[in-house]
Amino acid sequence: MRGTLRWIAVGLAGMAAMAVWVLMRPAPEAPGAAGALPVPSGQVVTYLDTIQAAPGPEGLTIRFRFIAPAIARDGGTVTAEAAQEDMEWLCQNYALSRLPTTGPVPEQVVISLSDRPVEFGAPAPEATQFFEAFSVEDATCYWEAF
Repeated sequence: MRGTLRWIAVGLAGMAAMAVWVLMRPAPEAPGAAGALPVPSGQVVTYLDTIQAAPGPEGLTIRFRFIAPAIARDGGTVTAEAAQEDMEWLCQNYALSRLPTTGPVPEQVVISLSDRPVEFGAPAPEATQFFEAFSVEDATCYWEAF
């Protein structure tokens, strides 16, 4: 009986520790959680999500996806060249501070802009999308041609 009570106490302590961990851990960012992010082109982009489960061609890849209505084919005001500068800025000023500091180091960071929300990996020919890949070294994003 005494051994059983000890195991119950250990189990309850473990459940209490798990509950504290769940309550104390940071909540995942939801779409729009970052609010409106002004970028160098003057457009305002909104955070959509982060994809970490899909490896890239260089190994561990973390993708940060943003909604950028101003890049739309019809009625958009931001060129592909200006969007490229925006993606570099987003890598340096948004993504870097959100990369994991423990565990495997990502080989690549991909920043994507889409004029509308698009399911990751799904074809969306109606959407305008731009992607740029970066390696990270010494707390700096370096553009890599796809």
